[in-house]
Amino acid sequence: MPAPAPHAPPPDRSLEGRARARLREAGPLPLPGGGATLDRWRALAALGAEDLALAKVLEAHHDAVAILAELGADPVPPGTLLAVWAAEGPESTVALRDGPGGPRLSGRKPWCSGARFVDAALLTAREGEARRLARVDLRQTGVSVPPSGWAAVGMAAIESGPVDFEGAPCTRIGAPGAYIGRPGFWHGGAGVAACWHGAAVAIAQRLADPARVARDPHLAAALGRADMALGGAAALLRELAARIDAAPGEPHRRDVVRVRSVVERACHEVLDAAARALGPGPLCRDGAHAQRCADLAVFVRQSHADRDWAALGIEVAALAGEARWPL
Repeated sequence: MPAPAPHAPPPDRSLEGRARARLREAGPLPLPGGGATLDRWRALAALGAEDLALAKVLEAHHDAVAILAELGADPVPPGTLLAVWAAEGPESTVALRDGPGGPRLSGRKPWCSGARFVDAALLTAREGEARRLARVDLRQTGVSVPPSGWAAVGMAAIESGPVDFEGAPCTRIGAPGAYIGRPGFWHGGAGVAACWHGAAVAIAQRLADPARVARDPHLAAALGRADMALGGAAALLRELAARIDAAPGEPHRRDVVRVRSVVERACHEVLDAAARALGPGPLCRDGAHAQRCADLAVFVRQSHADRDWAALGIEVAALAGEARWPL
């Protein structure tokens, strides 16, 4: 008798396994400003609707690919899973200095999502008085991931803790200040909002049961709230994608801050409307829905909240009256 055919190994259902499988299956996304920015954001929104932890991993990877292209750096080998770690503040002590064999990183970087499984990262580090972007291979000596104390409920699957560097070799990417100075810094920020929007749409879909809406005016009103919030946010995302493709060399900073802020508010509208209309049942008995709600509540805190609103207000006040809100 012929030997039985070997069984295929079961798919890796870990977050890392799913992220790597998706990269193999879907390939790269269109770059921002290349004429298909809306297609890029639709793909990110679909990831957000599916799983926000997966979306966070892959949005960062695709952002890193775009950054390397925009700054004229060499692309990474196929299959390399990238992250972008740009959190600053007192906890960020990582510095870039020349050492034996080239530039090296030393210090701690906080808020490093996916540090335990991504292959390489683009991170900001201080070099003298400037901030510099560097690419570092994480699978080498001189890189360690200490316990993070990650106790999150929302975004529990994507640990975002510190990484320590001790003379780790790296590669400089772009000129000092180029990471923040490029227009794509702002374009990428709008891509994150597309992930939020996709998750909010998935939550709002729970409200759209025609039979229940017909007999429950409170559910109908909640669905109306969600429609107003998400419809306006989607319109702004589509408009901004077209503007970026028409003028990719412009940062569109005000438009990006407005879009992120409107999408953030839309997410909170949907979370509140769904909780009020559906009650505690889905939050207590539907694990996927409960996790998506918890994940979204945490992920939107990647916005700068009232600081963004204040920056937006300052820019609006500086405009001539007729240029503020033209129809």
